Amino acid sequence: MSRELFLGRLRTGLAGLPPETIEDYVADYAAHFDEGVAAGRSEANVAAGLGDPARLARELKAEVGLKRWEAERNPSAAATAIFGLLGLGAIDVLILLPILLPILGVLLGFAITSVVGFGAGAFVFVSGAFFDAVREIAAVMFAGLGVMAGAVSLGALTALVTVGLVNALVWYGRLHLKLLKPALEAGEART
Repeated sequence: MSRELFLGRLRTGLAGLPPETIEDYVADYAAHFDEGVAAGRSEANVAAGLGDPARLARELKAEVGLKRWEAERNPSAAATAIFGLLGLGAIDVLILLPILLPILGVLLGFAITSVVGFGAGAFVFVSGAFFDAVREIAAVMFAGLGVMAGAVSLGALTALVTVGLVNALVWYGRLHLKLLKPALEAGEART
């Protein structure tokens, strides 16, 4: 494979990343070609040593997603990390999807419940002011506060479990990269 073809496939595989990041990675791999050719190797030999550019792009995208999650810890970074990990291999999708979908469904249900519960508690709290007896007003307002506090607690617990789940997926992705890298490199060395 020629230098231009390798770098073009790498650039195509990295689509979706920020342009500066793509250019940095492409420049790094162009430097590998420059060093290899300067050492007397052919472009095809250097490309074979670097491996499949599509697989390399998937690994780089997964690594960018993992680093972004570790730096930002927001829903967008979590989605980037999860999709980057799922892009590493189809077998992971077959293993992780049946496990993740029910868990994500339960977490989404808890999130919706906490939002609705907070709204219901706020409604009860406000409606307490329209009762005639002072005891009824206080009881209804405190009941509304209690429902709102429970909803906030459920939302916080859901957020903590979600962050823990994303951290577990990041750990799984790093383990996956560590375990597969020697096998992939050995397979590339034979070809």
